Amino acid sequence: MKSARSLIATLIACACVIAPATASARTYTAGAEATFAPFESLNQKREVVGFDADIIAAIGKKTGLDIKMVNTPWEGLFMSLNNGDIDIAASAITITPDRQKTMDFSQPYFEAQQLIVVPEGSKIASMADLKGKKIGVQTGTTGDIVAQDAFGKTSPNIRRYESITLAVQELRDGGLQAVIGDNAVVKNYLKNNPGAKFKLVDDKGFKKEYYGIAVRKGNKQLLDQINKGLGAIKADGSYQTIYNKYFGK
Repeated sequence: MKSARSLIATLIACACVIAPATASARTYTAGAEATFAPFESLNQKREVVGFDADIIAAIGKKTGLDIKMVNTPWEGLFMSLNNGDIDIAASAITITPDRQKTMDFSQPYFEAQQLIVVPEGSKIASMADLKGKKIGVQTGTTGDIVAQDAFGKTSPNIRRYESITLAVQELRDGGLQAVIGDNAVVKNYLKNNPGAKFKLVDDKGFKKEYYGIAVRKGNKQLLDQINKGLGAIKADGSYQTIYNKYFGK
């Protein structure tokens, strides 16, 4: 009996040592639609890189969370989160009341707004000028929502694309008269494609938007960790370093 008790005690002690290591070894998956530079894109190794990837990596380092970024199409991103295929959605996602009904968001980590992209010679100077024009947007984005609010959900002039890059390419080919997209993304496109001969239009009616990192509804434990990490990287200056890397000072 004594030897049996000793054996049981030894096994319990071993289990106590092993359990935390197993728990901490879990890898969380963060989905991002990698056609949205500079927030997320794919490098030559097919790895997700960009502002959001660096923010997630910094949060993981601060909290001890092992987080892997995975390329996830935008149209299936929220479904993948709710189905449990991914644990986190970190893809320049604007926090909106409708989205908050089906997922929980971190504290805001980026301020954005919409801009209109038009050819350099265009006379379009506001959203009102887009009436009757062919407008390109990325499906399900806030650019899509802005266009719907202005011209109706069923407007035949709103042309939807899988990525903002495809929409801008259609504009470049002459199939559209304007594209509506997030400011940092369209500015990045113009910076890297000077030959496109586009200009940006800022309508005063565009409201500020705030990006958040999303988790499944009710996953408070993971959300608290993400918010803790966000607070830490903002406090120690590493958030600003990452911001400056992609957007300048």
